[in-house]
Amino acid sequence: MAGFRIDYQNVLPFVNQEVISGLKDKLFSAQRELEEKRGRGSEFTGWINLPSRTGNEELDKIDGLAAEIRTEAEVLVSIGIGGSYLGAKAVISAFEDKPGVEVLFAGKNISGIEHERLLAYLEDKDFFINVISKSGTTTEPAIAFRLIKELAKKKYGKNFNRRIIATTDSAKGALRRMSEEEGFRTFVIPDDVGGRFSVLTPVGLLPVACAGIDIQSLMAGATEAEQYARSENLEQNPALLYAAIRYLLYRSGKKVELLSSFDPRLFYLVEWWKQLFGESEGKNSSGIFPAGCVFSTDLHSLGQYIQEGERMLFETFMLIEKTSSIAVTREKSDLDGLNYLAGRTLDEINCKAYEGTRKAHFDGGVPNLSLMIPELTTKVFGELLYFFEKAVAVSGYLLEVNPFDQPGVEAYKKNMFRLLEKPGN
Repeated sequence: MAGFRIDYQNVLPFVNQEVISGLKDKLFSAQRELEEKRGRGSEFTGWINLPSRTGNEELDKIDGLAAEIRTEAEVLVSIGIGGSYLGAKAVISAFEDKPGVEVLFAGKNISGIEHERLLAYLEDKDFFINVISKSGTTTEPAIAFRLIKELAKKKYGKNFNRRIIATTDSAKGALRRMSEEEGFRTFVIPDDVGGRFSVLTPVGLLPVACAGIDIQSLMAGATEAEQYARSENLEQNPALLYAAIRYLLYRSGKKVELLSSFDPRLFYLVEWWKQLFGESEGKNSSGIFPAGCVFSTDLHSLGQYIQEGERMLFETFMLIEKTSSIAVTREKSDLDGLNYLAGRTLDEINCKAYEGTRKAHFDGGVPNLSLMIPELTTKVFGELLYFFEKAVAVSGYLLEVNPFDQPGVEAYKKNMFRLLEKPGN
């Protein structure tokens, strides 16, 4: 069984149980099409059984290199964009108290000031570089790698190459050629796994391991999720249930989904989710727009719109029920009026904030469902990653789009290359 549960009682007045049950045939057909690799984009469905087919040898190799990096360096610079960094960032942000090296992410934009600051920071640090790209020619990470590689050459001389690990294609591309010519150590991005589904490959696992996080446990959770995500019982398969609810709410006119967390540790999980769902579903003038909030912070900014704005929203809450035992203290003067909370834990208060928000938004016409997470562990986090991947793939098939391509991403690149007068454009 999953290490979390879905509460969807606040959806049923908008989409009742009978309607959800009526979608089963279409839902299970989409799942079979996905599992049997008969659907659109099936050449990029290697992630489906990735957790169970990733052997201990691969994980031990990653852990071994990560241990070397933690011994010899203070910083790992992970260079990549989109799915090449968001998954790792999500995991590391959730467990940043682990005793690993500092992991910094570069190549995710073309900001001059950000690169200047990063290079200045690295001047006095021992660092390794993990450059992540199938091609090696994606503009943003390629620029960052060129700049940081030059710093590594100045700092480490002729042995700079042992400080660089390339995660790239197995046989082709500029980064593969560069790795062979300059002697970088390499990991392979599987040909049948697209970038936004790559967090459980070396793309995500190496930076995560360098941060001191248990990748064996992460993969164990994903492997469990892979097993129960095959079920055709909705109550035992949260990914299918989530896909069904989202699809039916979308068909009822709810065009925007807010993934709302009550814990800032999940901020980058939301950011990863936004790419996963936005790139997978947003095609052919269709798809749910993915947006995110962190509560209770955003209740004091976007809360007004959610409560009383246009009714095109639905909401998915993520609540971690056990995080800390810290409690409110008692003060004699009670000038701030908080003594009524004295002795109560922040977990309890946060939970009441969730319950109050859930009811308020529901009463305001926003259907919502909740992912109830008893405690955030690396194993549960691995389950969540696989849960979202499976759900978005089925969702794409329900919408009759290819959830594994992203043709719209190329539009800005064509214009940028033309404006920069790139040869051949």
